Amino acid sequence: QVQLVESGGGLVQAGGSLRLSCAVSGGTFSSYTMGWFRRAPGKEREFVAAISRSGGTTYYADSVKGRFTISRDNAENTVYLQMNSLKPEDTAVYYCAADRKIRIPAMTTYAYEYWGQGTQVTVSS
Repeated sequence: QVQLVESGGGLVQAGGSLRLSCAVSGGTFSSYTMGWFRRAPGKEREFVAAISRSGGTTYYADSVKGRFTISRDNAENTVYLQMNSLKPEDTAVYYCAADRKIRIPAMTTYAYEYWGQGTQVTVSS
């Protein structure tokens, strides 16, 4: 049973930073493409960023490009999302996802097999 557990969310002022983590257990982490998604109140879940199995290739939504960085540590079975220059519109529940078949850009929500429970990020103005 593959489990994904996000952490690192919280309340931050606009312009601030947060680092989200997603720990994966129960599977071979290095075989998964990993993605971050978010769902803002009243909106559908949307793609944020994805990273290839080796970590050598990444892809970002235009709305976060240049501000967010996705990375992974295959020795620690963890994927990260460093979020800088946060804006109020970044407020959402952030989810990590994993899949063995999907390849970068890996933007499609329904293509991911495994999901975490989400962590709340709130950016105040």
